[in-house]
Amino acid sequence: MRIRVAAVTVSGAVVLSALALPAAAQASERTAASTKLRSFASDASTTVRPNDSLGNTKFSNAVINGGKDIVLGVTGTKSVTVTYTATDQNGVALTEAFLWQGTDSSTTDGITGGLGTDDDPSCTETATQGVYNCKAVFNIHPATDMKDNGVAGTWKLFLGAWDLYANASYNDDVATTAIKKASTLTANATPEPVKKGKTITVTGKLARANWSTGKYAGYASQPVKLQFRKKGSSTYTTLKTVKTSTTGVLKTTTKATVDGYYRYAFAGTATTASSTATGDFVDVR
Repeated sequence: MRIRVAAVTVSGAVVLSALALPAAAQASERTAASTKLRSFASDASTTVRPNDSLGNTKFSNAVINGGKDIVLGVTGTKSVTVTYTATDQNGVALTEAFLWQGTDSSTTDGITGGLGTDDDPSCTETATQGVYNCKAVFNIHPATDMKDNGVAGTWKLFLGAWDLYANASYNDDVATTAIKKASTLTANATPEPVKKGKTITVTGKLARANWSTGKYAGYASQPVKLQFRKKGSSTYTTLKTVKTSTTGVLKTTTKATVDGYYRYAFAGTATTASSTATGDFVDVR
């Protein structure tokens, strides 16, 4: 068990609080985020929490990833910053933060996905006594963290805290965010050059991250816009909407009238991020 000793000044008095946190809630393995989250919620609700059902510490002003969706590919690390305010007139000694997915944070079956932080969030008391500005950083490794751990879509922010007297509080739905799979999109227009008025064929492929296999796979039956930008212009216009095949392949035809760039654009879904192909230039003669 890890023991934390906090020295915090409240109204001129120094309060030393030894916070003995539950062993399960201090598991260091990132894969144990769900266990740690569940332990915090269940232990806080049955042992050290104050009479108030949610505890005395209140959380507000939470912003996840600057208000943007969290988009994950299949490799590398995505650092996601979460900022929030913790308010407690008994002071705040320590906070915990989790991103989770499910219906009940205190039960085994209620959590389908959980992500923790490598380090405890940092909190700084403001000029107003009992009000703290906090920051948590989630370093998400899609190759390991998202494999068999939750799915793309809506995730919730769980925040917990201990005050200077070892009273625990939590809120398992402070804010929500969308964790989405990254997507890729290509476009190729042929033939090039082409005679004016002749037909050109624009092919491409839409793929998205598969966290289980660690690869990108074709995204089937998705509407994708074919767009055109005239040479010398900065604006694309939509020519038509094309659906991807069962393997994510795109193919359609259009008439070539002037020099310009053809591209595909995918708006995205609740589980997959948007993407736009690089425009492919066609010289019309």
